[in-house]
Amino acid sequence: MRHLPTALLTAALVAPLTGLAASAPLPTVPSVDLARYAGAWYEIALLPNRFQKQCVADTQARYRPDGDRVAVENRCRVADGSVDGVRGHAKVVKGSGNAKLRVTFFWPFYGDYWVLALDESYRQVLVGAPNRQYAWVLSRTPQMDEAALQALLARAAELGFDKAAFQRTPQTQPLD
Repeated sequence: MRHLPTALLTAALVAPLTGLAASAPLPTVPSVDLARYAGAWYEIALLPNRFQKQCVADTQARYRPDGDRVAVENRCRVADGSVDGVRGHAKVVKGSGNAKLRVTFFWPFYGDYWVLALDESYRQVLVGAPNRQYAWVLSRTPQMDEAALQALLARAAELGFDKAAFQRTPQTQPLD
């Protein structure tokens, strides 16, 4: 019993390092034109997470350049049919070609938003976090071609994400 505090402290210090050793660096696209990236994106699939657990359908994000930041608005339909939403902002990580952003909805807490795959026409994107616990497939339209979706999910798997854990997001009544 006397060694429990030492064991807990050791575990707390070592646990974050084990995840770092097990995961390779996560590559992003070389660069993102934030003006072209701005606008509405519909969530097609995601790795489920605690901060979106209330969302049952029609999840969408809007991005707008705002000086040296990007304004972010996320909305979704909840179980009773109403719309829930949150606003925040993102800061570009210097030297990332705008492909890595740090997003906050509740200062001082930030999360990683990395652009991992983006088609040339800025119509479909895979974004995620370097810990590989968060990822989303987004599209400019509420529905995505199945082949395009499967290609992005395959890319996610190549990058070390759990492809089988992705869940599709119903887009039944777009919020716009």
